[in-house]
Amino acid sequence: MINTSRDREQSKIKKTLSEKLFHNLCQVNLQRFAWHPPFYGGFLQKFLNSANLTDPSNPLSAAALKWIALITMLIDHIGASTLLFYIRRHGNTHTIHAVYDVLRDIGRISFPLYIFLLVEGLQHTKNRTKYLLRLGIFALISEIPFDLAFYNIPFQRHSQNVFFTLCIGLAVIWAMDSADPEISRLTSGKNAILTPWIGRLYLFFLYGALIALGCLLASILYTDYQYVGVLAICAFYLLRRYPLIAAAVSSVVLLLSSAREFFALGCLIPISLYNGKRGSQPKYFFYAFYPVHLLLLWCVLRLI
Repeated sequence: MINTSRDREQSKIKKTLSEKLFHNLCQVNLQRFAWHPPFYGGFLQKFLNSANLTDPSNPLSAAALKWIALITMLIDHIGASTLLFYIRRHGNTHTIHAVYDVLRDIGRISFPLYIFLLVEGLQHTKNRTKYLLRLGIFALISEIPFDLAFYNIPFQRHSQNVFFTLCIGLAVIWAMDSADPEISRLTSGKNAILTPWIGRLYLFFLYGALIALGCLLASILYTDYQYVGVLAICAFYLLRRYPLIAAAVSSVVLLLSSAREFFALGCLIPISLYNGKRGSQPKYFFYAFYPVHLLLLWCVLRLI
């Protein structure tokens, strides 16, 4: 093909116009991606400045996070209960195993979200004693449905449901939260009996002892996630002023239990969209759903 001078000129003009258009589009999109969530730039900005996470303009309330945690938990339990039982009974295939993996991977998001809501609950509940008591009661109520759904027997001594883990974790972080102001009182003011350095050292060892006790209890009881779950809760509590960083660290801690927990980092997306509001929540629904859905899964197992 022979290029005339006119063709070259038109090509040059088109090239110039296309460069300008590309430049303008890049500029607009970079600005949009850099400042408006949920695009990665806004997410990154929030991650670096996660102390100001609860932006009122964000779309997700605590109730919305509970729904996300509930749905992803249900997806996970369908895989870990019904589908796994089917695989053991009828044999494994590549397709079924792939579906199983997807369901379990999606379910990894739920536990870090429940940890986030647990720490939020500790800070905002009007009665911590009732909050801990509710967790303990539903842990007991859920135990038989949990064993039926996952082991097809009414009691499995070597595995207790996740409510026990949350209950132990809440007790530990409550004790830590109560100890902090007491140490501050002993190290400040006219009646101080400890130096600030000694107070911090004492608090460090006290926190360590409380965390170790919680981890030991979770391991003895064989609760879901065992000591790793308690460690993840405590890690989130200690970094609670920086929620996204806390969620990331807590998710990494969960890797101690399984490499699959890498997908728990997906919790950063809904947490980054949290607005700090409670939202409309049906009373006790989220507690009651746990044992009820486990019983339903067991009924499906019986049908299979």
